[in-house]
Amino acid sequence: MAPFNLMITLVIVPFLFSSIVSGYSLSDIKKWCSQTPNPTPCEYYLSNNAFNKPIKNKSDFLKVSLQLALDRAQKGQENTHSLGPKCRNSQERAAWADCIELYEYTIQKLNKTIDPNTKCTEVDAQTWLSTALTNLQTCKEGFYDLGVSDYVLPLLSNNVTKLISNTLSLNKVPDQQQSYKDGFPTWVKPGDRKLLQSSSAASKANVVVAKDGSGKYTTIKAAIDAAPKSSSTRYIIYVKTGTYNEQVEISGKNIMLVGDGIGKTIITGSKSVGGGSTTFKSATVAAVGDGFIAQDITIRNTAGATNHQAVALRSGSDLSVFYKCSLEGYQDTLYVHSERQFYRECDIYGTVDFIFGNAAVVIQNCNIYARTPPQKTITVTAQGRTDSNQNTGIIIHNSKVTGASGFSSTSVKSYLGRPWKEYSRTVFMKTYLDSLINPAGWMEWDGNFALNTLYYAEYANTGPGSSTANRVTWKGYHVLTTTSQASPFTVGNFIAGSSWLPATGVPFTSGL
Repeated sequence: MAPFNLMITLVIVPFLFSSIVSGYSLSDIKKWCSQTPNPTPCEYYLSNNAFNKPIKNKSDFLKVSLQLALDRAQKGQENTHSLGPKCRNSQERAAWADCIELYEYTIQKLNKTIDPNTKCTEVDAQTWLSTALTNLQTCKEGFYDLGVSDYVLPLLSNNVTKLISNTLSLNKVPDQQQSYKDGFPTWVKPGDRKLLQSSSAASKANVVVAKDGSGKYTTIKAAIDAAPKSSSTRYIIYVKTGTYNEQVEISGKNIMLVGDGIGKTIITGSKSVGGGSTTFKSATVAAVGDGFIAQDITIRNTAGATNHQAVALRSGSDLSVFYKCSLEGYQDTLYVHSERQFYRECDIYGTVDFIFGNAAVVIQNCNIYARTPPQKTITVTAQGRTDSNQNTGIIIHNSKVTGASGFSSTSVKSYLGRPWKEYSRTVFMKTYLDSLINPAGWMEWDGNFALNTLYYAEYANTGPGSSTANRVTWKGYHVLTTTSQASPFTVGNFIAGSSWLPATGVPFTSGL
């Protein structure tokens, strides 16, 4: 993400509240709300809601706080809908449309967390609440993307985000307890375990896409549109060799796209912020439905290095996996937007912030290739954690960071990352760092912003760019020297991969 340094004027429009007074005493409200990072909106909304649910313990208070956040999100969604006719131009309408979609996703996540039938773990809940907060931040970012600096949006009030932050604080899970009872997320069936290697996945395909007409569909979008919206078993779409120039969004659950290999099955697009799209909607492929898998496919954005943000792949799919894929772009190539994600044996190409977002993601055994940027500065990552209680971060493990074919390091400065948001968290572990990496390792975003609150770390990296002798001296930067320090960021701990990755058939290393 590139900084725009624009100021949006926020006008907080007062909401109309019920005249029914809360069933809680003022002293009870103050006592419970004082335990949150944002007590003022907690007290205000709790005082102005007709809840009569008793609050006897922290668990009861979390349930009430979740309901408060959901109520305000639903009100925010209503306000957002009402603003549609007031959009003055295509830029405002594009950003507004993102917000409509993102509010819907936020409400879905809050409902899923509250629903007693979901039987989610604390880790599930923390993930979904982290996503709910990220969605609202992304809504705001769309207006920055398109330079809409004077648009008045009640939905940009901090009320909803502060209430969600409160629930994140109340539900917080210790870093090394990212695990599941009985070893499996409650909503994933162990019986779904299948070995989905390339040949077997293609042979088990539910439908075939082929440009030459030899399959059921000639476009990927047609196959996606016809796929079930929610399948209890894996629904496999085999995409034969060819270049598919289309924008694809996968909203169904448990869908897999499998191709004939990198450079053979290619999905390509060219939307960009420079071309009038928001970053969110510039993605050539966007995965939204949970449990998505992509394998043996190249995904490109060809907008070029001068068109600003131009996403090849965006994933907001929980428990999504990308195996033996090539993700090719320039600025903002891979948007690890939200939820839990895993990348294995992928190639990732870009220039500026080309792995960015706010998912809980591990990138393992991958090749990360820097391309020559016009602005002579490369930043591999830009992680977007806005709340210290979000269980998100970008972890790069046992991978390789080097220049792409034709890359020239002359007069180019390359960095491992920069803090897009206040609590940005990125860790490089056991990764080969080539000589292109600047001795400082990391780059500021804007002056001293986030340098004390970010968490950047390196552990047992190798290669000519791996020396930490002259690294930045920020308070938030750490050189990890023991396995106990690094273990919270492994596949097994950070995304509890041992409990759900076996079902995908994709190889992974659980520990260091």
